[in-house]
Amino acid sequence: MIEAEFRRPELRDQELISWYFRQYPSRSCDRTFANVFLWAKHYNVEFAEYKRTLLFRDNSAGYGFAFPAGEDEDVRNVIPELVNQAKEDGERFCLYGITKEHMEKLEMWFPKEFVCEYNRDEADYVYETEKLATLSGKKLHSKRNHINKFRQVHAGNWSYETLSGKNLEECFQMALRWRNENGCEEDEEKNAEMCVTLNSLRLFEELGLTGGVLRVDGEIVAFTIGEAVNDDTFVVHIEKAYAEVEGSYTMINQQFVEHELLGKYRYVNREDDVGLEGLRKAKLSYKPVFLVEKGYVTLANEQNTERHE
Repeated sequence: MIEAEFRRPELRDQELISWYFRQYPSRSCDRTFANVFLWAKHYNVEFAEYKRTLLFRDNSAGYGFAFPAGEDEDVRNVIPELVNQAKEDGERFCLYGITKEHMEKLEMWFPKEFVCEYNRDEADYVYETEKLATLSGKKLHSKRNHINKFRQVHAGNWSYETLSGKNLEECFQMALRWRNENGCEEDEEKNAEMCVTLNSLRLFEELGLTGGVLRVDGEIVAFTIGEAVNDDTFVVHIEKAYAEVEGSYTMINQQFVEHELLGKYRYVNREDDVGLEGLRKAKLSYKPVFLVEKGYVTLANEQNTERHE
């Protein structure tokens, strides 16, 4: 039995959790402290340090653990204990958010013992930083047109600046207005996302986040926030813009990458599309270089049992 005290992550856990994530670098947006901390309440995520690994348990959708964080040997040793714990609890064993790299390790350590079912809705979109900054090539021609139109319409009246303590309050007020205009109170997922957005602004400096701001006529019309997930990949967690300011989403995306990420990171992870057709179309239109596919791992023998029942 796993004897560990699970609890919700707090700000004071930032150094500990980040250290464990660095032991096995990933490009998944899930493997950052800010992402875990900001969404922990909504998804009822708890963590525990156990035998030189970090375990995460999601209590929102049944029984399941994330792939343990830590060095390979330690992670390998704890996997059978998670399997046994599920049996003791009378639950079906499940690991969530499993990438292909995770699955390769499981297959190497425990051949044919596990199966993974990938969920396309949870796949992260990863882009080349240079492409997002320059929008070069025929495939991104329409994006360049949006940028050029924005520059023409707002010539001399727009500006970009780094998100900092000087403009945090303005971003907070812009986010509140965006929430009111987009019906977030009536939509549970939208409301949860706005809570995360507002908390990321409240704790921007404490969480070590990076952001950018777009102004038109001196007013903030868009902002974006993210953080590094490893040495070569930056993940954009939040992007908000006024839809009535045509081209503002395209502009904040391009300007943020150009000013804050170009020359520092090879890739930009813009997270998943949660299965929304419009969002999927928008993310595909930027031509991702690859997807970080994620899925759910279960025991192979349980799959076989289900097929014969």
